[in-house]
Amino acid sequence: MITAIALDDELPALEVLEAFCNQSKEVNLIKFFTKTQDARFYLEEYPIDLLFLDINMPSVSGIDFYKSISQQTTVIFTTAYAEYAAESYELNAVDYLMKPFSYDRFLKAIDKVKKLNQIQKADKQNYILFRVDYGLTKVLLSDILYIEGLDNYLKVHIKNQKTLVVRMTMKMLLEKLPSQEFCRVHRSYIVSLSYVQSYRNKIIKINDQDIPLGNNYETDFLQIFNDLSQ
Repeated sequence: MITAIALDDELPALEVLEAFCNQSKEVNLIKFFTKTQDARFYLEEYPIDLLFLDINMPSVSGIDFYKSISQQTTVIFTTAYAEYAAESYELNAVDYLMKPFSYDRFLKAIDKVKKLNQIQKADKQNYILFRVDYGLTKVLLSDILYIEGLDNYLKVHIKNQKTLVVRMTMKMLLEKLPSQEFCRVHRSYIVSLSYVQSYRNKIIKINDQDIPLGNNYETDFLQIFNDLSQ
């Protein structure tokens, strides 16, 4: 089941989406919103699989809204204006539904989401996709050294590559990382256990970088690190 929310300033359009989702039994439309701020608050707290997003809204366009959110969810744009299609696909939208769209056209879009989810599920142990400069950057999990948190942004330090700065929370990223390979060691740091060079006096060394070990994370880290060392 695909979990989804929808954002559109027109209630009738949301009601059509809700009816289509219920009819298909493929999508669980958890909530729908007519205000961008309400949708933003929800996305900051809860992970979803899919976002139905209207483009032409009065306060902020759907495209600008999608660029601004931290959660890297799959998106299907909905609009009555064809001129936005090119820009939406530049943002790696799964599909672009022209209003009014039929139930059959809706199902074709959902089928694209299902296929994408299958591909990502098969490969999720190998890499993670980060949204950078309005596009997606693929990073192998085996190349990530550590992650540094800066408010609502993260600095992803990568072996022999330029550091990526992404808009995302530590909580959201941890949900995407395999727990047997990555560990949160501080309120501002996640480390790749395979790259830990040493640990001493609450300092973890990775790639000659000193990373502090927070008191609240020490027990879990030491248990995992000691298990790996045996």
